Amino acid sequence: MSFDRTIKIAPSILSADFADFGREIEAIEAQGADWVHVDVMDGHFVPNLTFGPPAVKAFRRHVKTVMDVHLMIAPVDPYIDAYAEAGADILTAHVEAGPHIHRTLQAIRAAGMKAGVAINPGTPAQALEHVLDLADLVCVMTVNPGFGGQKFIDMSEKVRTLREMIGDRPVHIEIDGGMDPQTAPKMVDAGADVLVAGSAVFQGGSVEKASVYGDNIRAIRSAAEGAAKAA
Repeated sequence: MSFDRTIKIAPSILSADFADFGREIEAIEAQGADWVHVDVMDGHFVPNLTFGPPAVKAFRRHVKTVMDVHLMIAPVDPYIDAYAEAGADILTAHVEAGPHIHRTLQAIRAAGMKAGVAINPGTPAQALEHVLDLADLVCVMTVNPGFGGQKFIDMSEKVRTLREMIGDRPVHIEIDGGMDPQTAPKMVDAGADVLVAGSAVFQGGSVEKASVYGDNIRAIRSAAEGAAKAA
């Protein structure tokens, strides 16, 4: 994975057809997805249960781009090696999930993955000040994590603060929650370059109507790139 700040759309398969993940992943990639975002939830750190390492390993066979695995679990450290073995390219842990995020990010990199760190809406940007040198990605939650389809919470000022803190480090700013053609430009204008979108990509489409996914991805990308050019 080479680093660049071009806009990347990362559809969240939490909004896909759970009975047909393989073909859904292939469909979104064929329709222009840059990354595939996998939301892992444990029913403890967040109020939902999703994918363990065996499921992620099964997804890997279908992912040709980047598999971006977002751990909404606590604790994280005991599962790092399992998700590395499952094939995650990027593994993101929440700063709120444990007392030693510095050690967690070190362990993710040591396992051969890019290290992401996520922050919830109520967590200030300054919580990441001393771990940015260990991060390849900062994920800013624009909903409270746990469920897809929630209403967007504007975190523009937090993103601007993070963009300034990151400086010239090769660190992506990813936005997760409520991304669509209306909200994406605001986040890109503030400094984001990776946009996670679930229902906004999958709504109205299916494996049989995959062109709808493409239309939705292009609509988000066009709106976001327009903001990037204007910035």
